[in-house]
Amino acid sequence: MFISNAFAAPSAPGGDLLTGILPMIVIFILFYFMLIRPQLKQAKQQKAMIEALKAGDEVATSGGMIGKVTKVTESFISIEIATNTVVNVQKHTVQTLLPPGTIKAI
Repeated sequence: MFISNAFAAPSAPGGDLLTGILPMIVIFILFYFMLIRPQLKQAKQQKAMIEALKAGDEVATSGGMIGKVTKVTESFISIEIATNTVVNVQKHTVQTLLPPGTIKAI
């Protein structure tokens, strides 16, 4: 016979459980510190900023409106975007609290 028989390679010795799980643990730790933790921190800051809103604050909404807060209720705020022009928006749409005097500078 010209063709030799093919035999299966001997099975690898049983790997240590830690060696198999260690890469997944390292990936999860990196994922937590690079993605999850910063996002939770940013959400916490955003929530604190929204809860601290009061009349007279200058804000920018996620829709791009810039104005001065005139009234704050439980879930809505009233924003004066021009003289005698007031719009009501949901609190969670407030993206940024602007420094005082920003509207006059625009």
